[in-house]
Amino acid sequence: MKILPGNVMSCNLDYEVEVLSRIVSINTDVESKIGYNECAEVIAEEAGKLGLNVSIYDSVELADDSKHRPNVVAKLDVGSDLTVSLVTHYDVVPSGVGWSSDPFKLKIADGKAYGRGAADDKGAIAAALGALKLVGEKAEMNVVLIASPDEEVGGELGVGYLLNRVGIKCDEAVVLDASPEFVSIGASGVVNGWFRVKGVQGHAGYPHKAVNPIYGMARLIEGLEVFSNLRATRFSKIDSPPNSPVKKVWGRFSVTMVRSGVKSNVIPGDAEACFDMRTLPDENPMEAVEEFKAYFLSLAKNLGLNAEIYRIGVSSGYYTKPDHEFVVRFRRVISKIYGREVLIAAELGGNDGKFFAAKGIPVVSFGCIGPDTNFHGVDEFVYLRHIALVRDVILEYISTHP
Repeated sequence: MKILPGNVMSCNLDYEVEVLSRIVSINTDVESKIGYNECAEVIAEEAGKLGLNVSIYDSVELADDSKHRPNVVAKLDVGSDLTVSLVTHYDVVPSGVGWSSDPFKLKIADGKAYGRGAADDKGAIAAALGALKLVGEKAEMNVVLIASPDEEVGGELGVGYLLNRVGIKCDEAVVLDASPEFVSIGASGVVNGWFRVKGVQGHAGYPHKAVNPIYGMARLIEGLEVFSNLRATRFSKIDSPPNSPVKKVWGRFSVTMVRSGVKSNVIPGDAEACFDMRTLPDENPMEAVEEFKAYFLSLAKNLGLNAEIYRIGVSSGYYTKPDHEFVVRFRRVISKIYGREVLIAAELGGNDGKFFAAKGIPVVSFGCIGPDTNFHGVDEFVYLRHIALVRDVILEYISTHP
């Protein structure tokens, strides 16, 4: 679906592209975290130039790796009785190989801006700063702009830290980390972890003296494909994003990594695999965990395997009721900018909105991440028109009091 609204207030993106170029040039790979401090400083500097009250909250004291996690919080206080948080993140997934240009040098071509994080989620940071630059004295509500790290690994030391430790307050939150095709009112939960099949290590020349766990792992994974199909029959009451294969958000289960062995002539002592299960926005994730455990143990027993599940992580999904007055107001603004009514749906992935929802704060998501922008892939890009769109939606929203 081509998105080119006719009511875009201003097509000049010089400021936004300049900001995006600066922050894309900083490698903020979530694994190495080498550019976190530098990127946070650039964002804070830009926010300060706009007259915002800027603070940086670093959750380094809670980090197992002792690496800095600076969270940028920039506030616009106009004395309103309503405060909205605009939520973004500056961390990115590793760039990988095979790019047609330098992933950390913004490239503009054919209405697109290429670079790691251009869509997810640095384009949204540029759009939000652009909106706050334009709003001037027209703001009708207080704004808290958040640019956090670690969203790609769960956000506990990012937005989670700001809400649970720093105590950032707001009345509603717009997570600018989503598609521009619809208003997202929820996100899937995530359950991930590992399972292990135990064998008996031995020399590959003497397999009769060993128990090879790889064969057992293969049978176990084949059996878990049936569980994946079972989870796919679980449906939410909330619509899926446009062009999804199923109308309602559905349950998903995937085996994502398998590893075993140390040498070609050694039968390994165990084999491990990682799984990722996406729960429904309106589902209790612990019920899904128990369902998986019961299925896994029954399957392992039937296959005669010595197997176990370990290191399970659970992150709940969330949703805001579609008739909530916040959802209605935000949808009305987007529809005005688009010149038509936009759809309401939920994310198939997760996002930092879960931390606000856990505090009872209503959340919607909207952003620059088009479905074809190669986010998390090679040659990631953002459409410049989507940056303008998100900027102008924010501008219109914060300029209009309920």
